[in-house]
Amino acid sequence: MSTLAKSANIFWHECPVGKLERQKLLKQKGCVVWITGLSGAGKSTLACSVGRELHNRGNLAYILDGDNLRHGLNKDLGFKPEDRAENIRRVGEVAKLFAEAGLICIACLISPYRRDRDACRALLPDESFIEVFLNMPLEVCEQRDAKGLYKLAREGKIKGFTGIDDPYEPPLNCEMEIQQNDGICPTPSAMAGQVISYLEEKGFLQEP
Repeated sequence: MSTLAKSANIFWHECPVGKLERQKLLKQKGCVVWITGLSGAGKSTLACSVGRELHNRGNLAYILDGDNLRHGLNKDLGFKPEDRAENIRRVGEVAKLFAEAGLICIACLISPYRRDRDACRALLPDESFIEVFLNMPLEVCEQRDAKGLYKLAREGKIKGFTGIDDPYEPPLNCEMEIQQNDGICPTPSAMAGQVISYLEEKGFLQEP
């Protein structure tokens, strides 16, 4: 039986085509747009709206949706705190690869714990990680309850549900916060417009 540690004899191999070359080919800068918020806040809807707008503009983007990834990459994980941390860690590493490939990676997950989101941020140059807090009130999210999860959580049929019997830790220094205006939720198009404007302002949608 081998007594070597897991990382022994593993070396990083550099390739001649790097991030800058890929960005020049795509005429954009790779980054991660990390959308966080409660279940039902509209994260997937926003991600799809941003992705469609970028596609229409000729920018290459890819969406990492938390639920979708639990059908494949993370299908072996549950919802215990340690599983949630591993779920976010894996998504962060994959998002980093997409960003290094020159794509605009849109990750949309509840990602309830601040430390896990901060760990993903630490994987990239700080300006390349754009945290978008979709700050919708719990009562609004619960009224939507498109998946019926809040109802099950209130009935005690789901344990450890974020916002009910497990905490959501809001970002302290996110790049963007989207919330209601006079009690009215912005439209998906309006929210996507805010994200696109930020990406334009920071130069991600222009040739490097």
